[in-house]
Amino acid sequence: MSDTEAGPGPGPSNVAQSSRCKARTEPENNADFQTRAYWDKRYALEGDEDFDWFKKYDEVKDVFRTLIPDQRSRILMLGTGNSTLSKDMYADGFTDITNIDFSPVLVERMRARQPETQWMVMDVRDIASRASELGGIGSWDIVIDKATLDALMAIGPGDSVWDPAPEVRRNVALEVDGVMSLLKPARGKFIYLTFAQPHFRTPYLSRPGWNLEVKTLESTAGTFPYYLFVMSKR
Repeated sequence: MSDTEAGPGPGPSNVAQSSRCKARTEPENNADFQTRAYWDKRYALEGDEDFDWFKKYDEVKDVFRTLIPDQRSRILMLGTGNSTLSKDMYADGFTDITNIDFSPVLVERMRARQPETQWMVMDVRDIASRASELGGIGSWDIVIDKATLDALMAIGPGDSVWDPAPEVRRNVALEVDGVMSLLKPARGKFIYLTFAQPHFRTPYLSRPGWNLEVKTLESTAGTFPYYLFVMSKR
């Protein structure tokens, strides 16, 4: 991955998906992926269209079932966007799902479309400070991030993926440390799906309070692999 590939991006496997809407909502600057204004505008334009970054649930279902053997697990989805992940996991038997996203435009729409799961307007950088609204510290079995951390780490012109700006580092720490505080002791898991190679993400995910494992997901010929980081709380 080069310095210009630090935004979440559609990934090689789903460039064609939602290409019409994506073309008209492409950010002028990759750093726009970090802003609520960009996403509010994008979701307003895309209407009821679904869009999944990276893998869809069917492509990771087997590994998710292994990582989450108890379908009664309390699951928190971070920065869900208009992905079908939550809906598809619910259909697969995982019924205790809460979704958060910082776009009120998106949350209002998804709450109407997927009333079977819970929806809240919340910034992932605020999950520790607003933990009481999420049931409190140490109350979640599973936290899932599919591309949200990548959006927080999106860089603008002249920035380097090798040395993110201090603000980017702070934002990432707010999410990761917040997740650690929300997970149940000794059993909670943070599952993070990304296109970023492990050496770009491991330094920001490593914590003394959990074990970190990286799984390389299967990719089709001619495409880059995706990675699943699994942080299991001690």
